[in-house]
Amino acid sequence: MAIVAVSVAPLGTGSTSISTYVAQAEKILREDGRVKYQLTPMFTTLEGDLDDCLDVIRKMHESVFDMGAKRVSTVIKIDDRRDKKVTMEDKVRSVEEKLA
Repeated sequence: MAIVAVSVAPLGTGSTSISTYVAQAEKILREDGRVKYQLTPMFTTLEGDLDDCLDVIRKMHESVFDMGAKRVSTVIKIDDRRDKKVTMEDKVRSVEEKLA
């Protein structure tokens, strides 16, 4: 199972706001339903099969063009651990336990 951080943003729209584009990307995740996800202030974190994550990221990326953007910047960070199953919650819990 992979945990993937993704940020999709239009460039050159003439506006500093991108929340409309982020909302569209979130709709795609919601409608797709194959991966678990969590919206954060800077990235959306996905959890699931790597192929499913990459497929939905492609849809998110393309959706920004569909909204009229001429240039799109997508940042992807993949944590693909194969020795054991680790969830988003497991990663956070591990750090919190070390802080206790």
